[in-house]
Amino acid sequence: MFKVKKRPLKKEKPPVLYNILENYTDYDPPGNVMVCGMTEPEDLEVHARVLSESYAIPLESITGVLQDGGIYLYPHEGPLVTKGAFVCRVDPLGKDPKHTWVMDLEQYAAAERMRQSYGVTLEEGMERVFYRGLPQELQDRLRQKNLGIDLTKVESGNACSGDIQYIDFRKDWSPHFKRKCVMPDGRLIETSGLHDFAELHGISVDETRTLFDHGGTLALKDGGGLACQIINGQPSVARFNSRQFSKAKALAKEKDLHILDALSEVAYQDPVLMRALRRAESSSFF
Repeated sequence: MFKVKKRPLKKEKPPVLYNILENYTDYDPPGNVMVCGMTEPEDLEVHARVLSESYAIPLESITGVLQDGGIYLYPHEGPLVTKGAFVCRVDPLGKDPKHTWVMDLEQYAAAERMRQSYGVTLEEGMERVFYRGLPQELQDRLRQKNLGIDLTKVESGNACSGDIQYIDFRKDWSPHFKRKCVMPDGRLIETSGLHDFAELHGISVDETRTLFDHGGTLALKDGGGLACQIINGQPSVARFNSRQFSKAKALAKEKDLHILDALSEVAYQDPVLMRALRRAESSSFF
């Protein structure tokens, strides 16, 4: 009997949500954003589904906010406000692109103080707080049509068919743009989103999320480890092999160092790893 081999199912490609990416993640918080723009007409269903998954907001709620503009306030845990808000600004005249962003707790509190002190709406307060917190260069570019970009000169791989329709100001690790991880042999490996990163390193999505949210180290099954530092609110990640990781643990014990400091010392002594780290620092998406 001959067995019919089944073709492996192809992974479904994520929808193309952005064709313009401008990196401001190296700036100080709260302006350390990835500017993600799209010149194609908005696919509201896809846009809402992706942002719903990214920000843990009910699909129906975020669809309504994306359609009409407004605010989604995260539910309170008892009397405590533990999360900020998702905001969507829609120009009623349709001249300016739609903008979306997430307010952290500090920004939310500042907007609330502005509402109480100056009598503005909470939505207006959130807009003022958010835009003032952006880097001055980005503020200037937002006053220009299409961020001042000549869309006719954008690379053909990012084909643009018109003006920018919407901009998402993002800080999360998204499948819709790539970030780099420094590997032990000096390679820079790009990953797209939490699931892609988790699969590459053989860890769970929950472990990945914890690493990105809090930084620190994570031991791997092969004896190596991942090190993550949160710089300007953004995770920067490097992987170490078992030899490097063991050496760092020995250094940490010998010199009474934090494990991240010991790993940094190991990296400084490894010329291949140091070259990769320097390339990563100059990369737009690390």
